[in-house]
Amino acid sequence: MKAYIGIKYYEDYRNKEIINKISSALERNGYGTSCIVRDIQNHQVKYNPQELMKLTFKEIDECDLVVIDLSEKGVGLGIEAGYAFARNIPIITIADIRADISETLEGISRKVIFYNNIEDIDSLLSKL
Repeated sequence: MKAYIGIKYYEDYRNKEIINKISSALERNGYGTSCIVRDIQNHQVKYNPQELMKLTFKEIDECDLVVIDLSEKGVGLGIEAGYAFARNIPIITIADIRADISETLEGISRKVIFYNNIEDIDSLLSKL
């Protein structure tokens, strides 16, 4: 099984630790992971927006589950979630307890999980 991780993109890759914790938690639960931010955007290759979205959709198409971390909002995350929903790929939304999750994203998510600390993500995702 494979899970796509959607998370806000930062040029300086400041959320690397969060990406790694989510990925590790999913991998301990039997999922291989794909994350455009980790696997493509932060490896010195620059893609134009059309190429990047094409790669993103290809990655999502190859997954059994999409995990969206909405601790920080981003338009791209909504696009990724909407695409997954249209393709009937289950979506799990995770976010810091202080985050504001839109009703729209909540409506297309199979589950919404809030965490107090990113360290909690392992035990929370083990309940999938």
